[in-house]
Amino acid sequence: MSSLRPAGSAQDVTYRFLKKRIAELPRDGGTFLTESEVAEAAGTSRTPVREALLRLEAEGFLEIVPKKGAFVPPISDAEVRSVMEARELVEDWCVRKLASHADAAFFAELDDLLAKQRELVADPVQFIEYDRAFHRAMVRRAGNPVLGEFYESLRDRQVRMGLRAVAGSETRAERVLAEHAAIVAALRSGSTEEAGDAVATHLSSTMAALRVGERL
Repeated sequence: MSSLRPAGSAQDVTYRFLKKRIAELPRDGGTFLTESEVAEAAGTSRTPVREALLRLEAEGFLEIVPKKGAFVPPISDAEVRSVMEARELVEDWCVRKLASHADAAFFAELDDLLAKQRELVADPVQFIEYDRAFHRAMVRRAGNPVLGEFYESLRDRQVRMGLRAVAGSETRAERVLAEHAAIVAALRSGSTEEAGDAVATHLSSTMAALRVGERL
């Protein structure tokens, strides 16, 4: 279920609260969350908490363990590095292909996603959702469904780290916007090298921000 929809229901509010809380958990150890403690912290009943936990489980953020609660797994430094290296391989191939094949409709989609991200600088949860949508749009438009499926498997847990990096830095969101704009400009130029370089710069910057996030 996409969280790019307007957030106003009890489940949406609880989902956003819980997702931000998960992002703030330590990376180096697993954590159990119970419906009752989340409901108390969020100031809501257990029903929207249960629905939000199911939604987050489907997104790969946690695992619901019967009679114990929701387990948020640790994320190792090695896993983060491996995910980022794999992302770079996929995204580099995609943007190089798109540099010579992108059309006006695709650029309109990217421009719209960037505009929405700019409106959400103060909301890390929604900002990262649109960050994910921006990158997913490029991978999807490149037209390789096998790579698309593989890419989705990479992104879920890395989103947790991206959220933490944005929430823990006053400047990270603005830098992400500038780097995304540079990727769009490179694609518009039609240069495969410029597109590849723009993605490499962005992912290198992201990796540096994740390393800072390790110390938060």
